[in-house]
Parts: sequence; C-alpha cells; structure tokens
Amino acid sequence: MSRPTFTPTPIAGPELYVQPDALKGRGSAWAIPHRFERNDRDQFDDGWGTLDQEAREEHLPPRTEVMEEHAKKILSSNQSPDIGFDYSINPYRGCEHGCIYCFARPTHSYLNLSPGLDFETRLVAKVNAAQRLRETLASPSYQPSYLCIGTATDAYQPVERKLGITRQIIEVLAEAQHPFSLVTKSSGVERDLDLLAPMAQRNQVSVYVSVTTLDSELARTLEPRAAAPHRHLQTIRALSEAGVPVGVSVSPLIPFLNEPELERILEAAAEAGAQRAFSIPLRLPWEVNPLFQDWLQQHQPAKAARIMARLRDMRGGKDNDARFGTRMKGEGIWAELMHQRMRKACERFGLGRQRHELDFSQFRAPAMEAGQQSLF
Repeated sequence: MSRPTFTPTPIAGPELYVQPDALKGRGSAWAIPHRFERNDRDQFDDGWGTLDQEAREEHLPPRTEVMEEHAKKILSSNQSPDIGFDYSINPYRGCEHGCIYCFARPTHSYLNLSPGLDFETRLVAKVNAAQRLRETLASPSYQPSYLCIGTATDAYQPVERKLGITRQIIEVLAEAQHPFSLVTKSSGVERDLDLLAPMAQRNQVSVYVSVTTLDSELARTLEPRAAAPHRHLQTIRALSEAGVPVGVSVSPLIPFLNEPELERILEAAAEAGAQRAFSIPLRLPWEVNPLFQDWLQQHQPAKAARIMARLRDMRGGKDNDARFGTRMKGEGIWAELMHQRMRKACERFGLGRQRHELDFSQFRAPAMEAGQQSLF
C-alpha cells in the first residue's frame, strides 16, 4: 500500500491538552492512539496548575487537511466471502462525514494517524485514481467483474465537490462501459446523474444510499457532516426518477438507537423510489470499539449499557466478532429477530434483498490517453 507524502504531527491529542467532550461538526474529539503506537503518553500535573489552565483555554477546532497521494494501484480485491463484490475503489482515505460508527476508521492506523479525530480531519486524496483505473482496465489481462465504489470511505464526502476524483473515475468507467455499484450517504451523487443515467439505461450501474436514521437530532451527532436524513430520501427519489436502480442501506443497525426505526426507514425509502435494501448490525473492530463507547457516554449515557449488552448478545458475548460468516449479520436470538424484521418489512414494502444484476457484456477497454504509456 502506498503512503501519502505527509509527515504527521500531533493534533490536539490527549498529550497536548485536556480532551474536550465533543467538537462541533466532528464525530469524535478524541485523537485516540492507533494500535501500532510505540509510545504511551499520559497527562500529569506538574504542580503549577497546568492541566486546569489548559482546560480553561479555548482551542480552535481542527480544520480539515487534505494530502495528495499518487496511488500505485486503485482496484482493491475483496477476499471476504461476506461481501458481494470482487473489487472496490476508494478515491479517498478517511472521511469528513465523521460517522462515529465507521468500520473503516482503523485503516488510518496504517498511515500512523489516529482512527479518531485524524480519520475525519486528515484526509488523503488519490489524485491519480482515474489514470490508474484507465491503465488497469486497458490491460489485455483484465476481466470485468463486480466493482463497488465507496466501501471504506464516502466517495462523495465534501472534499469531492472541489477535487472531483470520483467523477473522473466514473467517466473512465462510463467510457469503458464497465458496470459498477456505489454506496453513499451524500446528496453529492446527484451531480453525476448525467453519467449515471445513461449507464443505467444500459444496465451498468446501481446505487445504494445509506439512511441510518430519520431523526435529524440523532444524525447530527452520529454522522455530523453527512447529509441530513430528509436529503437522503430526496437523493433516492432523484436517482429513481432518473432511471438509476437505487437501494437503501440501513446500516449499521444499532440496538435501541436506530434499530427501532428500521421499518419506518424502509417504508420511507420505498416511497421515495428505492427498489432494494440491506442492513448490517453495528461492527466495532479495533479502535472503533473505544471510540463508539466514548461517544455513547457523551451522547447516549442512559442507553449506553443496554446498547453494549445487546451488541454482545449478538456477537457471542464479545464487543466484536470478526469471523467470516457472522461478522456482517451477528448471531443469536436478537440477530435472528432483526433479520426477520428486515425480511418481513422488505416484503411489505416491495423491496428486494438481492443485488441488482449488471450487464458485463458491453465492456470495452478504454483508450490510453495521448502521451500515456501502458504499464502492462
């Protein structure tokens, strides 16, 4: 894996000042050390009231930084039998949406950055993504297969409005008539309807919009810089009216938090034009576990113990279960109950649960750009 040309420096971490409980517009204020950290830092009182003084001082919230990366490759192969695609494309590392539950947060550890605050404030943009994709698709050995955009980052997070990397990728896929699916919780996908709609007519694209909650107050802390819940539904409607096959992802499903909304979300999505649906119970891999539990204590203290107890009931008594076959659906009576609710609600609202089958027969290798030599 290539690394961005960036030397990290600590941002407002616990080693610098008393960590605030929350930062406006951020999912986490905690620059939690990543799991590869060699040094363990802690605060101490030097006898001069330093900690009290720093607690009283005002600290400017961290700004979003974007670092450029020239990726060696852009397609990532999937090795998990739980996931229904063969390759994925993530135009960015990190995500400004700041969803506290994001299972991809631990990937920032490989960059020597915090999966907490750094994940949503220190982003990496793969500026040559379209070029690398073109080279890959033009290779004589390449065979088209199921491809998904935005699996470990939102391809339409705010920085995309300026950089347009996702649009460049879709332009290459459209030229090659390469089918793909896309998952997002951003209304920014509407910008690219001019590319998506013609591909939909050729049965070469499907989009899933993530609707975690219909409660705007909950969304404001759970996923602070994502689109508001009503905009998610408007995006589903816009895609549907443009003829793009669209589904809804009610993920992650968190007991006692957004789980009671399951049927209402599916009904609202179906009314907006969604044709398919899926849902995944909350996963808490690596650093996501302490980050999420810290968030619960700050924002949902009355429910925190119940939520974690139910999650453990669904994960074999553990906070997280990474085993293939169970990690995406859980196990036990409560996991089965949610599965039955999902199945019955989808039947009631006419939502399919299988992926939209795409047409790979029209694929054609894209032309290499002038002056560009193939690597193959």
